Amino acid sequence: MARNIEIKACIKSIAELTPRVAAIATGGPTEIIQDDTFFECEAGRLKLRIFSEERGELIFYRRADRQGPKESFYVVTPTQSPYSLREVLFRSYGEAGRVEKHRTLFLAGRTRIHLDHVKGLGDFLELEVVLEDGESAESGIAEAHTLMKQLGIEQSQLIEGSYVDMLKRVTHVEPRRPQ
Repeated sequence: MARNIEIKACIKSIAELTPRVAAIATGGPTEIIQDDTFFECEAGRLKLRIFSEERGELIFYRRADRQGPKESFYVVTPTQSPYSLREVLFRSYGEAGRVEKHRTLFLAGRTRIHLDHVKGLGDFLELEVVLEDGESAESGIAEAHTLMKQLGIEQSQLIEGSYVDMLKRVTHVEPRRPQ
C-alpha cells in the first residue's frame, strides 16, 4: 500500500493562508469539488470520492486518529461509474457519513497541500507528505513539521480524526443502513 504522513489543522480562513501556501508551492492551485461518502468498514476507512458523473475514486485508508503528523496507508482505485458504485457500496455496507468540500490543491515538492472548505465545518489545512517505498515515517514527519512552521500552523490547531468524525459530532447524524 502507498503511504504518506498527514496532518490536518483548523484555520481561520483559506483566503488568509493562500498567499503563504502559494509562496512555497511548486504547483497549483487546482480547484476541486469533492463529495465523499464513507461506508462502514472495520479494517479502516472506505470512502467513495465523487468528482463528476463520470469520475470518482474508491479509497481505502488506515491511520491513527491522533493530533500531529501520522502515517497513513492507502489504496486508490478510479471509477467511471461513481454513482452506481455508491449505490452498490451503500447496499453492501451501509453509509457511515458524507463530507462535501471545496478543495484548493497546491504541491510543494512531494507534499500535497489542501486548503479545504468543508460544508458544515469551516476551513482547514491538510498536508500529505508522500513517502517512497521503504522510506522512514520520521523523514516525512520532519518535512510536515517544516511546512507547518513555514505556514505558521501551531500544534494547537492540529486535529485528530477525520472530517466525517467531526461532522458526526456536530450534526449528530447516525449512519444510514440499507432497507
